[in-house]
Amino acid sequence: MAEIIQDEGAGKKKGKRRAKKHSTHIDMTPMVDLACLLLTFFMLTTAFSKPKVMEIILPEKNNVPKNQPEVAGWRVLNIILTDNDKVLWYNGKIDPKKPLPVLTETDFSKDGIRKVLLQRNKALFERIDSLNTGVTEGKIELPRDSVSAEIKRMKKEDKVGPIVLIKADENVKYGDFVDIIDEMAICNIARYSIVDLNSYEKKMIADYKAGKSGTAPATK
Repeated sequence: MAEIIQDEGAGKKKGKRRAKKHSTHIDMTPMVDLACLLLTFFMLTTAFSKPKVMEIILPEKNNVPKNQPEVAGWRVLNIILTDNDKVLWYNGKIDPKKPLPVLTETDFSKDGIRKVLLQRNKALFERIDSLNTGVTEGKIELPRDSVSAEIKRMKKEDKVGPIVLIKADENVKYGDFVDIIDEMAICNIARYSIVDLNSYEKKMIADYKAGKSGTAPATK
């Protein structure tokens, strides 16, 4: 806002008057108010829009124990992410002396990989779901911290649930990784890890895709 200062004595003179240059004064009060409003706005929006990240705890390669416990093959569930949002899976471990496992194709729908995980993890999932339902309905009185600790204890003591190995080929999208980690949380999977594909699995994927396209399978 500009303020023009006029000469009060100018109107008393007769005849032609010469235009005079008047000094201007800018009122900065509205600008200060606007700066305060903008500062408050950015402070609030910065506090509310915190970055959302997904925490994945992976073991350090240099701290892997030498004498690792043997994992039962019947507990291992291998999930392979591939292109076009497809999910391939097979059970158990690969034995080079036996025929390679057969890959089963599914997707991220409720009747897809989630159904497979829930079937394999039914016992633990029902125990955790029963605990959460009891707390919600007031049948079990536990503080939130105690509920989280109890769920962690259940997962730690689980001896029959699947050990999921998540793998991906070179054409997979990052969003598929996010989706499969979400499925681990939804299905209350106690143990899972992200590992690399081995040579046998790469051959299995190549043979599977070749079978789908009708071309000859890859040779070993």
